[in-house]
Amino acid sequence: MSTPASPTVVVEDLVVCFGELQALAGVSFEVGAGEVFGLLGPNGAGKTTTIRVLTTLLEPTSGRASVAGFDVRRDGLWVRASIGYVPQAISVDGALSARENLDFYARVTGVPARERRERIEQVIDEMNLSSMLDRLARTLSGGMLRRLEIATALLNRPAVLFLDEPTVGLDPSARLMVWERLRDLREQAGTTIVFTTHIMEEVERYAERLAIMDLGSLVEQGSPAQVRARHGCPSLEEVFTTVTGHAIDDGHEGRLADVRAQRSVARRLG
Repeated sequence: MSTPASPTVVVEDLVVCFGELQALAGVSFEVGAGEVFGLLGPNGAGKTTTIRVLTTLLEPTSGRASVAGFDVRRDGLWVRASIGYVPQAISVDGALSARENLDFYARVTGVPARERRERIEQVIDEMNLSSMLDRLARTLSGGMLRRLEIATALLNRPAVLFLDEPTVGLDPSARLMVWERLRDLREQAGTTIVFTTHIMEEVERYAERLAIMDLGSLVEQGSPAQVRARHGCPSLEEVFTTVTGHAIDDGHEGRLADVRAQRSVARRLG
């Protein structure tokens, strides 16, 4: 099984326990510099727990992980300075306008003052935010919120960008726009992208490699073509069902109320 020659994300025997519940049971994988890597699995498989460890929001019980060359336990400040993160939970401040949120995130993610205005204007253009800049975030639709959140994560031009269900609540044209901007970021800045999704079309189209998790363990990894060939399946949906015993979850593109319910806990990366 191929591994990246120069890994930017390294996960070795990662274990996370919540009391008697083992959320991660010795997960290991690597992500190469500039690679787009999909982390897949049914709800409860451990995807979000893995990302929370890699973004220093959760300390592992055992094992090790490094991001951009920094250990997530010892070098948390350096990890956070090197990454962008778009969680499932709403991460912007609903009491601030879209522009104020961008300014806030530019400051807390360390964008130099002399570059702040230019960076903000750049992501406004890239994510097509100009029509919503003066609106309070709490008044924005689910799709608008997602575009704003992704824009905040791009401000510091991260070495590694973590995206947990990045296109949930977006229509197909908005999803395409998001991925076009992510492609541009990767080409311009060499950013490594790690994302979770239940939309297999996104994995097929954009991921160079993927890992499938189930019940806290990694059960398959490789390129989309490799894993399809290994299991003799014509689609990633069939591979997913074969290795996890679950169908891909439906309903992740549902009503705004559903999107808001799924992302009800606000967190900031600062």
